[in-house]
Amino acid sequence: MITVSNVSLTFGGQKLFSGADLKFLPGNCYGIIGANGAGKSTFLRILSGELEPTTGSVTIPPTERMSTLKQDHFMYDAYPVLDTVIMGNQRLYDIMKEKDALYAKPDFSEADGEKAAELEGEFAEMDGWNAESDAATLLTGLGIPAEEHTMLMSELQAGDKFKVLLAQALFGNPDILLLDEPTNNLDNRSVAWLEDFLMDFPGTLIVVSHDRWFLNNVCTHIVDIDYNQVKLYVGNYDFWYESSKIMQALMNDQKKRREDKIRELQAFIQRFSSNKSKAKQATSRRKLLDQLTIEQMPASSRRYPWVAFTPDREAGKDILQVTDLNYTQDGVQLLKDVSFLVTKGQKIALVGNEQAQTALFRILAEEIQPDSGTVKWGVTISTSYFPKDNSKYFDGCDLTMMQWFAQYSPEQLETYMRGFLGRMLFSGDDVYKPVNVLSGGEKVRCMLSRMMLSGANFLMLDQPTNHLDLESITAVNNGLINFPGNVIFTSQDHQFISTVADRIIEIKPDGTIADYLCNYEEYLEKTKETFTQDK
Repeated sequence: MITVSNVSLTFGGQKLFSGADLKFLPGNCYGIIGANGAGKSTFLRILSGELEPTTGSVTIPPTERMSTLKQDHFMYDAYPVLDTVIMGNQRLYDIMKEKDALYAKPDFSEADGEKAAELEGEFAEMDGWNAESDAATLLTGLGIPAEEHTMLMSELQAGDKFKVLLAQALFGNPDILLLDEPTNNLDNRSVAWLEDFLMDFPGTLIVVSHDRWFLNNVCTHIVDIDYNQVKLYVGNYDFWYESSKIMQALMNDQKKRREDKIRELQAFIQRFSSNKSKAKQATSRRKLLDQLTIEQMPASSRRYPWVAFTPDREAGKDILQVTDLNYTQDGVQLLKDVSFLVTKGQKIALVGNEQAQTALFRILAEEIQPDSGTVKWGVTISTSYFPKDNSKYFDGCDLTMMQWFAQYSPEQLETYMRGFLGRMLFSGDDVYKPVNVLSGGEKVRCMLSRMMLSGANFLMLDQPTNHLDLESITAVNNGLINFPGNVIFTSQDHQFISTVADRIIEIKPDGTIADYLCNYEEYLEKTKETFTQDK
């Protein structure tokens, strides 16, 4: 359990939040949300004791062990992978090393024997004999193969290092678990494994995440940092999001319509509380929702960017035909005999090898040439491409945002351009900032603006949700759902793929593809058996 009393934080002269009074209880999962810069990760650091609040206190019973997801990927480079995971329970690891040192002594004394016996007793109480097998199980579940378990951390790729640090946080049955963006660098199979693990976690779980699917599956409560306050709400992310929209409308409505809105909100609570999910928390969540009152419902001050892609012309019958594409990069064949036909209106998600995905996008966008094979576009097709790496559009560019935007705008009137940028959440003097100093999220919103201005009827997007907050991800998600043309895209956001794609193309490690004419959930179900056999 964690008790937060009157906590506030002022950072660099700016008040992030104040007067936070919360209790985090065992058996619940709390998802922390808020706009970029609201202080989500900072609040997590206060809970962990890494950062002192400006005022107030955080109280944790001294008998409870807390575990956190470390962010320094180089911290354990000198240690083997298995040892790094076991360090998640530092006392257990220290006992193991102390025992080994005692038994290795050439002059092992009677006093050493007594100390070793004492350590052995504590080691057994902590289930130390199963430590290595438990650590190996966590690593395998997160996609780290057995042959890497004995390697040094310095020998791993960055993504695998993150998985080891996540396994470290999960190791040893902590009482309190704090996870900051735990789904980063995980494929959707590993995310599903993590969800199942966390649903069975009996302690107090607090997560910061931009993954709506993950928040919906594991969370019993949402902690919203908004209005410079930290508020706790019952329910998962979807419940918070929908009820917040209704509550905002209720606050803005004329008095005579308030009763209708209140009835709508009450009906929503009742309908949502009976909605079943696979999470074990569903029963307790329904009980909590049944106790909600109107006064406890959320209303957010956050703004959502306006994202709408409108094609200038409707596509004809012929869209895209890819035939026998082959492409090798740095001696590795990323694409091998790739052929597929795109028909009108299809929205295709690419999954699998990320390097190969990006290579395919760059070939389709005519940025690079394949080793062999052809790409044939229909004569009515116009395309717009969102690259994963947008640095060439901004690095070394001395234009202001307004000047940068004017390069792509069909209308050069300042009032028009200001209005468009305002809907993408750039207002006031923001439009005069140099584009080379924009944040990652701001650059993504600029690139999305460029795509919207193109009027293209075929959109290609390589990881468009990177660097975006939940509000912007939701806006892009809805924009692609409503887009009447063709889309081919990649994303690590489960809900994004599930709600947009009606076809899945998987690029396998050898560069070949498997084509599935189904949605993402059906694809996962169809490939589950093969995946299990491979494991």
